[in-house]
Amino acid sequence: MSITVEGEVCPGFEPVRDAFAKNFARRHELGGACAVYLRGEKVVDLWGGIRNKATGEPWQEDTMVLVYSSTKGLAAMTLALAHSRGWLDHEERVATYWPEFAQQGKAAITVRQLLAHQAGLFAFDEPVDRATVADLDRLAVVMARQKPAWVPGTRHGYHGLTLGFYEGELIRRVDPRHRSLGQFFQDEIATPLGLDFYIRLPESIPSTRLAHLAGRRLALPRGFPLKLLLTAFSRRSHVYRSLGVNPGSEVVRDEKWIYARNLEVPAGGGVGTARAIAKAYGVFATGGRELGLRPETLAALAAPPTPPTHGFHDECLLADVRYSLGFAKPSPLWAFGNEHSFGALGAGGSMGYADPDAGIGYGYVTSQMGTSLPGDPRDVALRKALDSVTGAAWGVAAR
Repeated sequence: MSITVEGEVCPGFEPVRDAFAKNFARRHELGGACAVYLRGEKVVDLWGGIRNKATGEPWQEDTMVLVYSSTKGLAAMTLALAHSRGWLDHEERVATYWPEFAQQGKAAITVRQLLAHQAGLFAFDEPVDRATVADLDRLAVVMARQKPAWVPGTRHGYHGLTLGFYEGELIRRVDPRHRSLGQFFQDEIATPLGLDFYIRLPESIPSTRLAHLAGRRLALPRGFPLKLLLTAFSRRSHVYRSLGVNPGSEVVRDEKWIYARNLEVPAGGGVGTARAIAKAYGVFATGGRELGLRPETLAALAAPPTPPTHGFHDECLLADVRYSLGFAKPSPLWAFGNEHSFGALGAGGSMGYADPDAGIGYGYVTSQMGTSLPGDPRDVALRKALDSVTGAAWGVAAR
């Protein structure tokens, strides 16, 4: 099938467009989009393919898609904004803001530890279904009663879905208006920046704007240790409990509406465009003036991650990965941007990050579920093309 690549790139960024086109010809892309902001200017804005494999309907300029864990980066931006406003201290204990959280040995957990997946709260022991997720007061009670799986701060393990729920309750506690994280994101980040991205997708968004995901929902990931692949579907494994059940990552899907509406899953339920992701990260990469971000906040996001006492080995993913303040940081497994970059990757292939050294905000989304979690080949090809362009540009500037 012949695919027409829509959109535009600024002069010099043609290699990114070429890589995007080759994704369809060589890397089994179905439909997707890629956008880049460089020092506040949009330099790449591309889309193409189809948004619905069953009907052949084309991907449009405003098509939005579920990005799973890439949502974590957008959700973490709300915590960064709360920090900039003086509502949140990274070194303070979570229980200072949320007294009920201190139950079950959690009294000493700091905000930094929680946001770095070091709290041992990667799963729920009590039943959590869609109705519980929709009732934030009820969900808060469940979270407060949860017992950590290890001594907080000693290890880390990917809080695949729970991280966002804990972040959401923190926002409710520190926000003077006690808004949910999704509403806070909409009011304070998405609306001011004009972003087509929702952490709480409303019913008012027509289904014709949404891409249908294609491919296996529970495909085995490539690039991770064999031990992880062997344990991924064991109901007792950490990674299965983190992502597969209670409520499970598919709680964000809906047969009637394509994606769940009016439901907040801040660690895996965001729906939006690559353009929105890139613009948001672009603001964070260039000083954050549009959002009133303080230099201290941006410096904290750019700083190296603080490891737990047992190092960066992840107890859920069984690999060396690194997190800080709700974001993923570059690591041997997940390489992106420069050393001060921060972002998030999503199951299926989506990706977004800020590179403050280069002034780059990047976003890639797709409707074709990939299976390589350390970096989807389509995303990697786009970022390699981008690096080649910006590397050359910086070299010219330096001379």
